[in-house]
Amino acid sequence: MVTLAENRGAFRNYKLLPRVLRGVVKPDLSTTIAGTKVALPIGLAPTGVAGLCHWSGDIAATRAAEAAGTRAILSSACSYSIEEVAQATQEDHWFQLYPIGDRGFIESLMQRARAAGYSALFVTVDVPVVGNRERERATGMGMPLRLTPARCLDFALHPRWLAGFLRHKRVAPIHYAEWVAKVNAQSDRARRNGEMVALAATEQARHLRGDLRWEDLAWVRDQWKGRLYVKGVMCADDAAHAADVIGAEGVVVSNHGGRQLDNSQSTLDALPAIVERIGKRAEVYIDGGVRRGTDVIIALCLGAKAVFIGRPYLYGLAAAGQQGVENVLAIFREELIRDLVLLGCESVASLNGSWISSSPACKP
Repeated sequence: MVTLAENRGAFRNYKLLPRVLRGVVKPDLSTTIAGTKVALPIGLAPTGVAGLCHWSGDIAATRAAEAAGTRAILSSACSYSIEEVAQATQEDHWFQLYPIGDRGFIESLMQRARAAGYSALFVTVDVPVVGNRERERATGMGMPLRLTPARCLDFALHPRWLAGFLRHKRVAPIHYAEWVAKVNAQSDRARRNGEMVALAATEQARHLRGDLRWEDLAWVRDQWKGRLYVKGVMCADDAAHAADVIGAEGVVVSNHGGRQLDNSQSTLDALPAIVERIGKRAEVYIDGGVRRGTDVIIALCLGAKAVFIGRPYLYGLAAAGQQGVENVLAIFREELIRDLVLLGCESVASLNGSWISSSPACKP
């Protein structure tokens, strides 16, 4: 839980340096993420089983991203399938891949994503095993859900959520459920019942691979003909290898929201060295700890091309489905506009290190 706090705390080490009398009225928030022109320098990070937050899950989040003029990365542990999300949306989004299981399964997911119109692949490389997620265990989070008296009471106090949960049953990582169903010759109906939820989660965890090497990522690069990004990079040497040897278009500086290796560096602290190493020849993005418009600005000043958010939009999804996610993105938009006007900066493209200063504790 140290890294979770560090992700947030790192932003407090930087202070903004506003300019006055710049005549900024309507700053330009647009940029390009993964080759796609977007209206915000913010995308939605991939989050597994979003259907647990709200039955509409990945579809609602992806639609909300579209409505805000940006895009989402669909998790390979999603509650709705690659095809269902593509059919429910108007724009091309991006797909996240866990390179786990056998290569046939991995290749099938990439082929399905490409056929459905996903324009970029984000490969998560920081989960060779599941981290020691103490907070999840403390709250009973897991697959299958562990029922306790307190949790049953919580369900009863949220009848609308419970009704959606019982009606739609979007609580399993659906692609792993499909895989288990195929392996076990289960019917399509069976893959969504309680047994399949448990089996899918078990299979996903069982096939996490600590033996993955750069050669495996090179194989993914060979199979995927579109833009490829490596997510979970915290070291400049790894970023350089991903860009120069593997041929990735960029990296996402990420520590999985502080949920993997605890006591590791915050993503914001790792960002400058990675930008310095590869920023002129590859795209560098960041997630982890972004909660406010000023956080986005600081990350961009340090060289990130854009940021991805996870927890904030899941909170909005849990509260009000698609509208809740739209509201979260609207808050970020309003804060970015106000903050850039106060900063005296005309566009997110103009942000650089001259707009911030670091605290003494942050300086080498």
